[in-house]
Amino acid sequence: MPGKYITQQQESIYMKNRQRGFSQETSSAKAGISIRSGRRIEKNQRGRKKRRHWRTRQDPFGAVWETEIIPLFAREPELTGTTLWEYLDDHYPGQYSEKLLRTLQRRVKHWRAVKGPEKAVIFCQSVPAGQQGLSDFTRPRTTITIAGKPFDHLLYQFRLAYSHWRDVHVIQGGESYSALADGLQNALHKLGGVPAEHRTDSLSAAYINTTQKRELTQAYEALCQHYDMKPTVNNLGVSHENGAIENAHGSLKHRIEQAIKVRGSADFQNLEVYRRFLDQIVDKLNKRCQGRLAEEQLHLKPLPHYRFMDFSELTVKVTTSSTISVKRGLYSVPSRLIGENIRVHLYHDRLECFVSQTPVITLSRVYPKTPEGRVRRIDYRHVIHALAAKPQAFRFSQLRDDLLPTPQYHQLWQRAEQQFDPQQACKWMVSVLRFAYDHDCESPLAAELLQQNPLPELKALQKRFIRRHATQPDIPAKQHTIDAYDQLLSGSWITQEMAYV
Repeated sequence: MPGKYITQQQESIYMKNRQRGFSQETSSAKAGISIRSGRRIEKNQRGRKKRRHWRTRQDPFGAVWETEIIPLFAREPELTGTTLWEYLDDHYPGQYSEKLLRTLQRRVKHWRAVKGPEKAVIFCQSVPAGQQGLSDFTRPRTTITIAGKPFDHLLYQFRLAYSHWRDVHVIQGGESYSALADGLQNALHKLGGVPAEHRTDSLSAAYINTTQKRELTQAYEALCQHYDMKPTVNNLGVSHENGAIENAHGSLKHRIEQAIKVRGSADFQNLEVYRRFLDQIVDKLNKRCQGRLAEEQLHLKPLPHYRFMDFSELTVKVTTSSTISVKRGLYSVPSRLIGENIRVHLYHDRLECFVSQTPVITLSRVYPKTPEGRVRRIDYRHVIHALAAKPQAFRFSQLRDDLLPTPQYHQLWQRAEQQFDPQQACKWMVSVLRFAYDHDCESPLAAELLQQNPLPELKALQKRFIRRHATQPDIPAKQHTIDAYDQLLSGSWITQEMAYV
């Protein structure tokens, strides 16, 4: 139609039809243009729309763009259009309506593209085989429960940059040297070799003072030196520098979500079952890279003959309350250790305690809910015999609630307080705990007692659980003669004994 410009879409339709073998007349008809316009398109002679260099309407931000908005951009290039509109609305009430927000956002976007600051450039890497392994920690997106209780944990993941082989390890607690060392060494020994370089993020961010940061750096460097790896760290807060492992986190979390949906539940019977569940997921992911893994294993360094220390060592003294304090956690230990200085090997999930070189006990590690908080792990079995000797100490003990092992025992204590006088209630509760320990019937005993109303008297429980010594048979005493003593002194009793035999 005369007077109208031919659009780029019409031109594209015309040329596609010509390339398919249609005539100029048919192609022009399909594109909605005249035959003459089709000829001009083929000769590249069609008229071009002139570029407009003037405004068709008044600039709503003309009065403030150069004087106020540009200076704000010069000082803070990351300001958004919404922030700038709110700034104008505060300083010029009623002059800039909310309808102008989208216009301002487009102006800001255009200014950044044309005159804004330079942006960071990501340079994609092609790492050769056997060169680099990466480590990082992440959290699953799905809430995991163990035996019905929420399980707060991290997932440590190691990945080879070339073959994309990976290994995942459950970490209880936060990012720490012991967690890194344990997960890394497990992965390397499962892999059967060592890459030339190990890369991780700035784990020192998990520590709160300079001393701990220095200790972490020294321990991490010693770990890498033991495995003949070069330690490298990406810049703090620049996650794309660790992109090979950050991308693996996304695929791992997605696989966990999908596997849980197929399984139908995110609750696991115990930690070992959850670990096997993760191992199955990782094995399926690793099946895709078997070819590249076989190629990369040819370039890996051999493993050392032994593992490196993957724990922190502390020395603590056992208090008169039969407890030790480690990393904001209070732990009970057997009362025979009171007054001893014990060495503690602190792992991310356990404490191994030693007297000199002799291992005495292993405790599960617990963590406070906040970095400033404290937490307790008290086991009544460590002190029950001492408590049974003075049961009245139970009533106002600072550890009373922690000594009760399960919610069922808390219910028993509440009922005992209501049914018995305070002294009898303490004696009854401590005796029940001792019976549960001595006869290894903690859960069955609590369930049985909760079903009884009122609670049985202490004498009835003692009659049931305290084993009376059997009556000793009467052994008649034989009085020897004086001659027998003379024979004993002379040695003749041997001959006499043989005669009896």
